[in-house]
Amino acid sequence: MNIVVVGSGIAGVTFAEKYRTLSPDTEITLITQEHDGYYSRPLLSRGFTKTDIEQSIILKSFDKLRESNIDVIAGSEITGIDCKQKTVAIDGPCQEKFLTYDKLILAQGSEAFVPPPFRPFEKLFFKLNSLADLKAMRKFRQPFLNRNQHPHWAVVGGGLIGCEVASDLAAAGDKVTIYHMMDRLMERQLVPEDSAGLLAVLQASGVEVLLNQAVQSFADEGGKLCVKTDVTAEYDAIVVATGFKPRTGLAQQAGLDVGRGIKVNAYLQTSDEDVFALGDAAELSESKLYAYILPIRSQALWLANHLTGQEQTPWAPALFSTKAKVHGFEAKYPYNL
Repeated sequence: MNIVVVGSGIAGVTFAEKYRTLSPDTEITLITQEHDGYYSRPLLSRGFTKTDIEQSIILKSFDKLRESNIDVIAGSEITGIDCKQKTVAIDGPCQEKFLTYDKLILAQGSEAFVPPPFRPFEKLFFKLNSLADLKAMRKFRQPFLNRNQHPHWAVVGGGLIGCEVASDLAAAGDKVTIYHMMDRLMERQLVPEDSAGLLAVLQASGVEVLLNQAVQSFADEGGKLCVKTDVTAEYDAIVVATGFKPRTGLAQQAGLDVGRGIKVNAYLQTSDEDVFALGDAAELSESKLYAYILPIRSQALWLANHLTGQEQTPWAPALFSTKAKVHGFEAKYPYNL
């Protein structure tokens, strides 16, 4: 058996490690664009108050995975899938340009969603979806700190990620302004009472929160970055945090069924019987996506058990909860998931 796993997040790594324990002799190859190792994506939004974040965020090096007899091809991208020939095409510094598979596991996760009107301005703002993104933000911030100054950030988006990033930047001493198009923060996850509590906590930390804001565009005016609504305001940097989008392009190119994500059945199987999808990118029945750590880990463990004959019943999510990593905030009511 030859298994190829695409992606080195919690879905891909958890699956690969579990499968290795269940089947010591199976050939497992994990292909990833990442260079730094397997890291904790939830900790990205705490990347400004933790001075050693670039080291402490790494959960396991790729060399450590290789010691477990999992072949990791890092810094590389899958550019195509041929489901008939059961091959994947690889672009990267590695010698391999094609790999064959018996089972293919798509665990690429999601990318930051950028609204179409913002896309012409992508060079003007940061996104926070990877360790590389965090490193870029920290690199931008460091010269200010060297001068005993702090930058002023505009965070566009008052959802989960936007509020977490704004909170951590403020806790690190930076000035932050949130622009949110709705009339309350985290309206998808929180009841109105908790949204009001979150607003109060952020404001008490020094974050300026602007609700009902229709951001129209961005501009670079003499080194200052501008957010344009009905008025124009200047900042040192802008972060766009307007949600996530499952990575479906590769699956779609291969002719697999996609919708919001990569469509899978109750056995996490795509429209091709030898291709499976896990994590943020997997769309189950009723268009459900499970973009949270506990169900993603559950999917990965279940699939490893299923493909080794240990599990026959369909995957089903257990009850789980989540919470925003906003300094000083605790919701009174359960989150909407």
